[in-house]
Amino acid sequence: MRKNALWYPYTQHKTAGIPLKIISAKNKFLYLEDGSRLLDGISSWWCVIHGYNHPRLNKAAIQQIKKMSHVMLGGLSHHPAEQLADKLLSLTHSHFSHVFFSDSGSVGIEVALKMAIQYFQNQGMHSKHKVLAFKNAYHGDTTGAMSVSDPDDGMHQLFHPLLPKHFFLDNPLTLSLDQVNHFFAQHHHELAACIIEPLLQAAGGFVMYPPSFLNHLKTLCETYNVLLIYDEIATGFGRTGSLFASHQTDHYPDIMVLGKGLTGGYLGLSATLSTFKIFNAFYDDHAQKALMHGPTFTGNPLACAIALESIAIFEDLFYLDKIKIIEQELNHHLLSFSHSKIKNSRVLGATGVIEVYNAQDLKKASAFAKDHGVWLRPFDKYLYTMPAYTLTKKECAYIVNVMCQYFNKGL
Repeated sequence: MRKNALWYPYTQHKTAGIPLKIISAKNKFLYLEDGSRLLDGISSWWCVIHGYNHPRLNKAAIQQIKKMSHVMLGGLSHHPAEQLADKLLSLTHSHFSHVFFSDSGSVGIEVALKMAIQYFQNQGMHSKHKVLAFKNAYHGDTTGAMSVSDPDDGMHQLFHPLLPKHFFLDNPLTLSLDQVNHFFAQHHHELAACIIEPLLQAAGGFVMYPPSFLNHLKTLCETYNVLLIYDEIATGFGRTGSLFASHQTDHYPDIMVLGKGLTGGYLGLSATLSTFKIFNAFYDDHAQKALMHGPTFTGNPLACAIALESIAIFEDLFYLDKIKIIEQELNHHLLSFSHSKIKNSRVLGATGVIEVYNAQDLKKASAFAKDHGVWLRPFDKYLYTMPAYTLTKKECAYIVNVMCQYFNKGL
């Protein structure tokens, strides 16, 4: 047994190799203990959108930590949380009215689910307490988040018999609109909410689907009085090619959850945005109608200050233009490549994916990429890149070339 006391995430320690030791990181590169460096192709699980050790984010962190690193929001408030909430509302053209901060994406999902279910409970509509979710969905690792993630093929299938029971339909790419229509007609009286990752189901299989499905879903939710929740933890802040994936639709949801790129990977922070209609259902003389949720680090001022600067960088440096260039490079190099082991390749925004028929064919991919100076971490049947937006055309082409060359030289 390894002496290292760390229990690593998503890792079978008995069969896993020794983790690479990182001693520093700058821009898009990870620097290893042995003196080598790796071009990070997955931006530390998709959150380091500006690259590592960014001078503006460093400065924002130092300035804020000199004032205060943390103050609870229970009976107290502070400028960073208030300013970040206002900024997020402005980015959604004031469709939303209130923001609840948490310290991780999973907890942000928990808050969204509790908001949606209690919204109807507070109005005496007690039959509406179920949630509709989709196959290939992944919404996080906490109990509520697991309960709306793929129950059969997802990473949490072991826990499915123990979790709250909700409804599932096929993933949005394979599901017919008639099936969705029929489901809402049959079950709307039980439904409090429908939760979905818009345009891109990320960790559940990188399923990419058109905005028209979301537009139809929104119409059904409005028709049947069901709240629509968008999990934009992975898709938000440019990952699908627009600031938010919902910007590629003709609407906003009732609740939207943000995370990952929100702080540029500096600190854990999520935001659950809700409309005034939802907030107003909790606004009452009775204490039991309040939203009873409050992570210790809710609205952490250090994280909020960094998030404000992260958004400013995104806007100042025209990141959406940078993302278009990355998307063009991914399309050019990835979609033209084929191999007998590859089932499908696909691109959306700053996300490029190679899906193979057999997950065993990717067992050597990470080691091959490392030998060529790139950090990639495939999972299941997917070899993918979701890089920082500061990536150059040359760097993007190199990452994709390594991905493709693995099938010619690494297998």
